[in-house]
Amino acid sequence: MWRYLAGGVGALLLAGSGLVLWQQLGASPPIAPPVPAIAPEPAPLAEPPAATEKTREEKRFQRYDKDRDGKVAREEFLATRRKAYAKLDANGDGKLSFEEWSIKTSDRFAKADADKSAALTPAEFATTRIARKAARPAPCVPDSDS
Repeated sequence: MWRYLAGGVGALLLAGSGLVLWQQLGASPPIAPPVPAIAPEPAPLAEPPAATEKTREEKRFQRYDKDRDGKVAREEFLATRRKAYAKLDANGDGKLSFEEWSIKTSDRFAKADADKSAALTPAEFATTRIARKAARPAPCVPDSDS
């Protein structure tokens, strides 16, 4: 019990001395901040470049609208997919077989299978790992103070 009472009295004394010290520091005359040297006035910032009239979406629309009639027809819209499909259709029969569709993966497997055993060992499988790009760090923004 005496320990609690002694702890309470000590806490009150500590708080009281902190209050007195705080009032003493607050009562001293304020110190004037140093007068900074007069810096030359910075030049006004140049106007930012004006945006072009064509927005990104308008440019994309123009890429798809091949006949420039102001409309994107279904054939125009699907043209990029047709090109990708034609690239995969190796024999040009208009049908995409599983082998044609998976040629990239099949080639990757054949390249990794160094001993041509039609099965990948752990070491061979490790060569099929996709190399990921490192995340770009955020761009540094200079301080406006300096």
